[in-house]
Amino acid sequence: MAYCYPQGSILFFAKTPVAGQVKTRLQPALGELGALHLHRQLIRFGWQQLAHSAQAPLQLWVSASGSEDFFRHLEGRPQIHQQLGRHLGERMHHATCEALKDADFVVVVGADCPSVDGNYVAQALARLAAGEQVVLGPADDGGYVLIGLRAPTPAVFDNIDWGQAGVMSQTRERLRAAGMDWYELEPKWDVDRPEDLARLALLSDWQAFVGAQPDTAKTT
Repeated sequence: MAYCYPQGSILFFAKTPVAGQVKTRLQPALGELGALHLHRQLIRFGWQQLAHSAQAPLQLWVSASGSEDFFRHLEGRPQIHQQLGRHLGERMHHATCEALKDADFVVVVGADCPSVDGNYVAQALARLAAGEQVVLGPADDGGYVLIGLRAPTPAVFDNIDWGQAGVMSQTRERLRAAGMDWYELEPKWDVDRPEDLARLALLSDWQAFVGAQPDTAKTT
């Protein structure tokens, strides 16, 4: 495959789909199985979007062992990389360090960010290719949907209240304290709360994706 940025790498972070352990804030609205189904669909959708964009080599990083059959049935049958670390920051730091051994720059995207498409990731990759050290894609809930790095940057993952509304502001503080500059893309959204389901349903690419799936894919 001919990539737009072959010297870069996109790290797709996905939580291993286990009933009761994914999309917990959506379980009151969807139930455990409904939340699990949505989580699996978001993984398939996000992976397909980035694979089709062909912006850079794509890596799959999963949170735990299990569900290998599910992950290996994603488009292109990706090699599965294991996230390592006590919390999300350590896991992202480990993954970016590993990927940067073979890439000039990396972009990390989560599976729960359907608003992040190939064009958005391309903006981050272009900035990194031009020499930007850090690129952030803010989320409208106070976190971020994307982070891009040209070098291992432990400061950006240190002492962050992951999953809370202050993640983006804390990340900015860590970068300022480290004397680092960064570039911010336009804000996007992820799917964590019941109110996010309405705008997901209005996303045209999501509608096309769900409508194109065979019945067997909709129930697995």
